Formats: sequence, structure tokens, C-alpha cells
Amino acid sequence: MRPEPDAPKSLADPVHLAARRSIADSAHVAPIRALARRITAEREAPVPDPDPLDGGVGARLLLLLETPGPMVLRTGFVTRDSANGTAANLFRFLREAGIARADTLIWNAVPWVIHAPGALNRAPRRAEARQAEPYLAPLLDLLADLAVVVLAGRFAGACAPALTALRPGLPLIAIPHPSPTYVCTSPDVPARIRRGLAEAADILRRG
Repeated sequence: MRPEPDAPKSLADPVHLAARRSIADSAHVAPIRALARRITAEREAPVPDPDPLDGGVGARLLLLLETPGPMVLRTGFVTRDSANGTAANLFRFLREAGIARADTLIWNAVPWVIHAPGALNRAPRRAEARQAEPYLAPLLDLLADLAVVVLAGRFAGACAPALTALRPGLPLIAIPHPSPTYVCTSPDVPARIRRGLAEAADILRRG
């Protein structure tokens, strides 16, 4: 049975992937897509597009992960619908928290692919973090309605000082990375993710 288009791992289905690509240049994601193209040109490495089913420039919640995984180019999107465990976990945690897709933008602290073709996933290096930090400002400039940032994992968490300098007073919530590697280490990990996303959801409701 074909998965629903708004379901975990749905972009493994070529029909759903083609449908998503057909709306990739929608107006609400076009400015972020243009930023992705700029970064691709400057870093000489591919940057996946924002998911057009998400909020784009209207997002009130920015969820910052670490870096695109080596398989991301199969879809070309930063999305909770990729056919991997991290995306599936993220999909479920966000849905459990009652956070609407239209309120979210998923992005990466290092937004370009850092992996050589065929290489395994790895954490970004400090030099890559320094190279990526200047791209936070143009991203935030596109998000006029931003109410909260969720930093997923220690590497994304290290962006907190730069984000505070760029947007003082913006709530920042740190959660563990939703990778199955981390989520399965202890029952405390998914509990912390749920608490953080519940806090973010509460901020959105009060906003």
C-alpha cells in the first residue's frame, strides 16, 4: 500500500517525490530556495531545498539539525518525510507535540552536504561550523514571524550564541538529536525531545 503524502518516509515513494518536486518553487519557499542556491554556489557543495509542505518564510518555528545526511540528494529536500530513521522520528515527535507543518521550517546548522560521494555520515568539523555561521543571518532575515528555534543535537546547540546575537530575546530550546542512534540510547532521550517540543508548541500557542 502506498504511504500517504504526509506520513513518515513518504518520499520513498516516487509518485510522492515527483509531486513534492512539482511544487518545490512555491512562493512561500522560493526565497529560502534561493538562499540554498547561493550557499551551493559559494560552498561548491549541494544544499537541499526546504520542504514546500512546511511553512517556508511563514514559519514560526525553526528546527535546526546538524548537516544533511549523505542520502539527502535522493530527494533534494530538508524534510521530515525522508526514508530514514531520523526523519521518521522527527515526523512523529512533531506530530505528537501538535506542531503544524505550516509553522515549521527544518534546516541545518551546516546546510550543505559535507560528505564525499559514498562516504558514511559524520559530524561537522569546527571549520565547517565557522564557515556556516554567516548563513544564519540571511536565513533569519527571511523569517519575519519566527517565534522560537529548536536546536536538535549538540552541534546545532552550539549555534545558540550566534542566534541570540542576531535575534536577542528569541526563545531557543535545545533537544537531543532525533537520530535513532541517540533516541535508542536511553528512555530519557525521547522524553527530553518531547519536553522540548512541548515547550515550543506552548510558545506557538501563546504567540
